[in-house]
Amino acid sequence: MNSIPQFPSLMADVQGSADHRRIGIDEVGIRALRHPLLFRDRDGTAQPTVATFDMFVSLPPDKKGAHMSRFVAILNERVHELSIAGFGDLLRHTAERLEAVNAFIRVRLPFFVNKHAPVSGVASLLDYDLALDGRIEDGRVSLMVEVVVPVTSLCPCSKEISEYGAHNQRSHVTVRAWLADTSLCVRDLIDRVESEASSELFGLLKRPDEKVVTERAYDNPKFVEDMVRDVARSLCGETRIQRFEVASENFESIHNHSAYALVRGAPGGESGD
Repeated sequence: MNSIPQFPSLMADVQGSADHRRIGIDEVGIRALRHPLLFRDRDGTAQPTVATFDMFVSLPPDKKGAHMSRFVAILNERVHELSIAGFGDLLRHTAERLEAVNAFIRVRLPFFVNKHAPVSGVASLLDYDLALDGRIEDGRVSLMVEVVVPVTSLCPCSKEISEYGAHNQRSHVTVRAWLADTSLCVRDLIDRVESEASSELFGLLKRPDEKVVTERAYDNPKFVEDMVRDVARSLCGETRIQRFEVASENFESIHNHSAYALVRGAPGGESGD
């Protein structure tokens, strides 16, 4: 029988010792830790996913190091479920557990929506890239939500000058929203983007669905400039957002490069300032 190793009852805390260089550290912690969890959004359904966490705290000039194991302990002990509304509690607990004034957490995860095709009604999942970027500084919590929404865009110029057909492309529209109210949901942002695209995407389409989606895009052509302006105009009516960025990258089908545009704005103000 193997004997159980014996350790001293009191072991040195090297990380908690004093540092004499008197240089504070803005961010110290862990990056790229994957962790399974349930994510709740608009309809309250808990969606299983695997998230990647970056977690940092600030370190005062007189302290040698941060207790890195505490970040991992926080995830294993507390983060079984996550939502936009509950993200501030995670930030506050992290700062408290690490005995820090400031804490910063970025979470990246795939987010899925069960969508129904427009004619057949067949259901399928479509994936989106989601990130939550939060910080607590001097007791004040701020949160940014980023979602990448894949859509279809059809070129107005190609449609205008061609006797038949028009070239289109798959576009990635990225929305970054700094929140004034954590009741905002990821689906709210996705819906605004998809409603402004030439057409939204679906994971599965039958032939009648494909016809409708193709013709919908043809009837609703958008330049990359149109895409970001229309989404920005929609977000200007969203009072739960303090400010936003909308970027679109169109993966051109007749060129070996992408088209790109970005708008910054705030609700109640003019975009593009």
